Amino acid sequence: MATAPPAPVVESPAATSAPQVAPPKSRSIFGYWRLYLAISPFYLLFLCFGLIPVGFSLYLSFHRWDGLGSMEYAGLSQYSYLLSDTQFWHAIGNTLIIWAISTLPMLFIALVTAVMLNSAVRFKSLYRFAYFLPNVTSVVAIAIIFGSVFSTNFGLVNAVLQGLGLEQIAWLNTPWGIKVAIASLMTWQWTGYNAIIFLAGLQTIPSELYEAARVDGAGPVQTFFRVTVPLMRPVILFTLVVSTVTGLQSFSEPQVLLQTTANTSTFAGGPDNAGQTMVLYFFQQTFDNNDFGYGAAIAWGIFLIVAVFSIINWRLVQRREK
Repeated sequence: MATAPPAPVVESPAATSAPQVAPPKSRSIFGYWRLYLAISPFYLLFLCFGLIPVGFSLYLSFHRWDGLGSMEYAGLSQYSYLLSDTQFWHAIGNTLIIWAISTLPMLFIALVTAVMLNSAVRFKSLYRFAYFLPNVTSVVAIAIIFGSVFSTNFGLVNAVLQGLGLEQIAWLNTPWGIKVAIASLMTWQWTGYNAIIFLAGLQTIPSELYEAARVDGAGPVQTFFRVTVPLMRPVILFTLVVSTVTGLQSFSEPQVLLQTTANTSTFAGGPDNAGQTMVLYFFQQTFDNNDFGYGAAIAWGIFLIVAVFSIINWRLVQRREK
């Protein structure tokens, strides 16, 4: 019995015309050497000027070294002495006081300024430029100007006090006068910067919320504290963290402002070390006393203090978001 021949297999046009795509070949890490070579300058610079100096400073903090002779291993004695160093704790107190009387008023003034800029109708760009200008001005120039403003005999502040019938104040020669002068300088320098950040946050708040507050009879002050401040809390905490890190590392402001009022060192912070911040004390021990090992220990102490304050602010943000 004859069997029928098998039917021919007819391939579809799609099957015959579709190209055969080979699976992608896995490339080793060396196959991307051109890309790694293109981004290598950043990492090489970071390694040379960032990571290696940080590691060396940690190594140096366990040694005694004057910068020229041989190093002498000291173990934890540098850190032990740091904990009992009354001058270091005095510098911490100065730094915290200056930070408190500059950062908190500065952020409040910046927020009020941002609200005013947000409600302005004309010349918005001009106002923003004018408020941001102090932040891009040289710190040395600002400190020299504020040194003249707070001068005892010819300063503008004392001239105003005399015009009001009050006595002159030796701003740059008394402990609290020095702190007020430094805090005023930092407030003037950073208010505009934070106002621009607050302004960006204000522009994300829906206008319907302000309209609803006006309908409910809320005035400008009630709207500010019951609508603006709660909605701006994440931005306020961000600026608080940045201002904390900046304020705790203040150096140029007191150094330039008070360099002519101290007889011993340009890093002394004025009479009785009233304006000596933590970074100024670090420079004094490192470059005036040539104690590089102890200076490295001070630097790591400053790092821990700044880190603790940053973690506290971060925890405040996390608690609010939960």
